[in-house]
Amino acid sequence: MKTERQKLFTLVFSISLINLLIYLVTQIFFSYGMFRDEYYYLACANRIALGYVDHPPLSIYVLTVWKLLFGDSLIAIRFVPAIISSVTIFILGLFTLQLGGKKIAVIIAMLVFMLSPIFLGMNTIYSMNTFDFFFWILSAYLFLRIIQTENKQYWIWLGVVLGLGLLNKTSVFWLGAGILVGTLFTPSRKDLKTKYPYLAFIIALLIFSPYIIWNITHDFAHLEFMRNAAARKYGGLTPISFIMDQILILNPLSILIWLPGIIFYFFKKDSKQYRAIGFIWLTTFLILLINGHSKGEYISAAYQILFAGGAVMIEKLSAAPKRFWIKYLVAIPVVVIGVSLSPFARPLLSPETFIRYQSAIGLAPSSNEGHELVGLPQFYSDMFGWEELAKNVSKVYQSLSKEEREKTLVYCSNYGKAGAIEYYSKKYPLPKVICPHNSYWYWWPTDKSFTTIIIIGGEIEEHLESLNEVLEAGYHKTKYAMPYENNQTIFIGRGLKRSVSEIRKGVKVFI
Repeated sequence: MKTERQKLFTLVFSISLINLLIYLVTQIFFSYGMFRDEYYYLACANRIALGYVDHPPLSIYVLTVWKLLFGDSLIAIRFVPAIISSVTIFILGLFTLQLGGKKIAVIIAMLVFMLSPIFLGMNTIYSMNTFDFFFWILSAYLFLRIIQTENKQYWIWLGVVLGLGLLNKTSVFWLGAGILVGTLFTPSRKDLKTKYPYLAFIIALLIFSPYIIWNITHDFAHLEFMRNAAARKYGGLTPISFIMDQILILNPLSILIWLPGIIFYFFKKDSKQYRAIGFIWLTTFLILLINGHSKGEYISAAYQILFAGGAVMIEKLSAAPKRFWIKYLVAIPVVVIGVSLSPFARPLLSPETFIRYQSAIGLAPSSNEGHELVGLPQFYSDMFGWEELAKNVSKVYQSLSKEEREKTLVYCSNYGKAGAIEYYSKKYPLPKVICPHNSYWYWWPTDKSFTTIIIIGGEIEEHLESLNEVLEAGYHKTKYAMPYENNQTIFIGRGLKRSVSEIRKGVKVFI
């Protein structure tokens, strides 16, 4: 006979397995195409370094090993977020159990967060965000075990996880700040009289140090990137939009779960021993709110602890016979809305069917960067048109003589174009790439023998600033791609007025 604990563990494992199966089915049968950032990550994986302009290197190291073992096809690289997201959901279930949750709490916390639009969306593609969810909930779990057991060895493991989390995404600094604040303002501060929290800090710093070294040797490029992003790409964001975004991306009705989570950590006497955990979310929320230009998705990983705490509270409220209906009244509508919104987070419908579905429920497509759209959200449009672009550039490239092709580059204005051209160079004849965007700026070739540049988009007048002759040679047009990536003329430019290296000096784009 299984014990109650074993049954609950089996339940946690089963829901995690369901997440894995759902992910694989949707990727095999419903995926649109590779996302623009995935082409860039694959380009990074071909150039292993201690860091990159817009992110630390851990997710790239994982991708490098993975593609060496299994290739770089869409299905191959998407298998990683399938596994990591399922492990994340598994740890969320264990975390809920450690808070005192039982069957109902586990089902609510795991299922509802699994179906939240932000979790579905961020785990649709390969990115550092998939690992970010994992590191946040694992860190919270270890911090919870420190509180419950007073086993100081957990601090060592927490230092390792925080260090790896930072090496994946620098937003883990907010997580670390939350743990520090939670330690300072609760009875956990007694641990500060021991060496273990300081060892955890040193371990985390040592693991993160490669990216610190990279930034020191690259003029603190990541800080420049963050300043530019805050001032330009996200300059229109406000504290109000930050709060409203959270409600939308988590599923509007999920407030019925995460709001009780806040109450659970900060206002319930029988759970006050877990208040330090609640400070992780509160500290992160205040940091991002004060920043003034934060996207709602930045705090999404912190909400896992609120979903767990809220689920435990709902389960306890439903324990009395006359209040058994509470769990159903809360959970069922949230799950129904989660399923209804899932096509907006993960490709489950054909583009045509999705546009009709979107129109039927009265929602408009969205762009978190303020771009013009073509019926699909930007997240989906950025999965279209890349192979067609590579084919169209290849046609122009092949129109050149063999001798000229050897001295030709293709100029791409952003890493999406550049990454796609490089990725499909295995399939179509294509030249080397130059691109001013983020890490591509550092990968700029220095060979002075290039005489011809293929340019995607723009106007002849602006290209003549660097070239003596610019001719229209092709045209790129595809369906559903972002408008600014579509309907673009492909030019051939000859006779460089400035060397390729001199052009590089004036076109750096860190954003």
